[in-house]
Amino acid sequence: MRSHHPHQSGRQSRPAVRALVLALTVVAAMLPWTGAAQAHGTVINPATRAYQCWQNWGHRHMDPALQTQDPMCYRAFQANPDTMWNWMSQLRDGLGGQYQARTPDGQLCSNALSRNDALNQPGAWKATTVSRNFTLQFYDQASHGADFFRVYLTRQGFNPNTQRVGWGNIDLITQTGRYAPTQNISFNVSTSGRSGQHVLFVIWKASHMDQTYMWCSDINIV
Repeated sequence: MRSHHPHQSGRQSRPAVRALVLALTVVAAMLPWTGAAQAHGTVINPATRAYQCWQNWGHRHMDPALQTQDPMCYRAFQANPDTMWNWMSQLRDGLGGQYQARTPDGQLCSNALSRNDALNQPGAWKATTVSRNFTLQFYDQASHGADFFRVYLTRQGFNPNTQRVGWGNIDLITQTGRYAPTQNISFNVSTSGRSGQHVLFVIWKASHMDQTYMWCSDINIV
């Protein structure tokens, strides 16, 4: 009976292992994003539409309950799973400050990215309950820092269940100054007397290059 020698077997398999590792490396390089190397950030409280989908359903995206308990996230996931998985990277380069001119009405929540158009759809998005004065929390894994944040809020009477967000139905309520590179940033926001269901729209101008992020967070102001 032939004996089996682990060391001998290992020597014989090394070329095959090296070939497999090389193949996996090539495949990984071809993926749209690969973890921290392409990671950026988002508003985590009140959670953006994409972030709350990932936070609540990312670990159980195949659960049938997704369709019935959170139909907006279900529709977004069906339209493009990347909307949920790539919640950190809703960015455009080179806008040169022309945010309104280069972001059409009805496309604000996706930052005019066609792959994320499901985020523009009106409907019963899960909302975060906030007071009339609350603290916005932002997380940036890559620690880019900020030239500024601009925070807008829909006007009283806006209905997020039936309306897309456009420039004509939001008001600028907060603009910050610069922030040094860090992963966690927070600042106070006043809702200027509004109440009920609204959409918070945030622009983040990152400091490391002309890179702009835009998101929508659904809120219930009490």
